[in-house]
Amino acid sequence: MEYLLMFIAAVFVNNIVLSQFLGICPFLGVSKKVSTALGMAGAVAFVLVLATIVTYLANACILVPFGLEYLRTITFILIIAALVQMVEIVLKKVSPALYQALGVFLPLITTNCCILGVAILVIQKDYNLLESVVYAFSNAIGFGFALVLFAGLREQIEFSETPKAMKGMPIALVTAGILAMAFMGFSGLVK
Repeated sequence: MEYLLMFIAAVFVNNIVLSQFLGICPFLGVSKKVSTALGMAGAVAFVLVLATIVTYLANACILVPFGLEYLRTITFILIIAALVQMVEIVLKKVSPALYQALGVFLPLITTNCCILGVAILVIQKDYNLLESVVYAFSNAIGFGFALVLFAGLREQIEFSETPKAMKGMPIALVTAGILAMAFMGFSGLVK
């Protein structure tokens, strides 16, 4: 039951993008098409879960035993950058179409603060490895859900009449704000 509540909280109540404002760059940059948003959500999910496992183990097995906690942030950044490079190489060989569709946004995962944020939050919340994986997976689902939902809204906005001054990013930001307020409706659901 605890893991189910953690999942619901991460996806709806404390959504990494809409409540904690981590991962805004890809949220706004890759959300013009649902197909691209789905690809980015999958890549972020894979890297997020893998990075959380590796950073948790690096913290527990290397940093804490040797008293090197002060190197946590730089270590986590290096691990995430290496994992993104690995995902990029794999995507290039396995799915060239998805690699081409993501284009410049794939390296954006390296600087995606939601990945580093989740890795640090796992340590701050003192989760064990299983809780860390559930938390990372839940946040990945929440990120993907928000990204795809927002991409769908942006596709619909393209077909509607908007004032000239609101076209493009201004209406996208207003839509993101309304979407964040809609997710606030889940705030009483779980802690």
